[in-house]
Amino acid sequence: MASSVTMATDTGTSAVGWLRSVVIDAVDPKALSEFWSRMLDMRLDQKYSVPPEWYELESAPGGVRMGFQPVPADAAAKPKIRLDIEVPELDGPTERAVALGATYLRAVHFRPEEEHRVFADPEGNEFNLVLPFPPEGLGYAAS
Repeated sequence: MASSVTMATDTGTSAVGWLRSVVIDAVDPKALSEFWSRMLDMRLDQKYSVPPEWYELESAPGGVRMGFQPVPADAAAKPKIRLDIEVPELDGPTERAVALGATYLRAVHFRPEEEHRVFADPEGNEFNLVLPFPPEGLGYAAS
């Protein structure tokens, strides 16, 4: 059943839609879906996956799904996608991501005392481990 989503923006207009899934082009969609399944503790959706052409991970109700579709190894222009994965702290999740096959690339500091850790999945797609927003909100948000 589709749901209606209305999101006000600062211009007073509604959103065009909602984020249903993130689709990643993959040379080996099975292996990449297994990596992300372990990273995010999401199971393969048996109903919507059509191996070897398509693998899809389940989400919690109302959550974002992930899909993986094959592309040739020599695909010229591969889309760039970076996911932000919120974690309660950085060190344990960093170790777990690396143990699962991620490559740690660098730390990024946007504001004092704020650190994001940037990684690459097994096919080079970047993702960040990020801490939750502070309870007082984002200091740079315009009123």
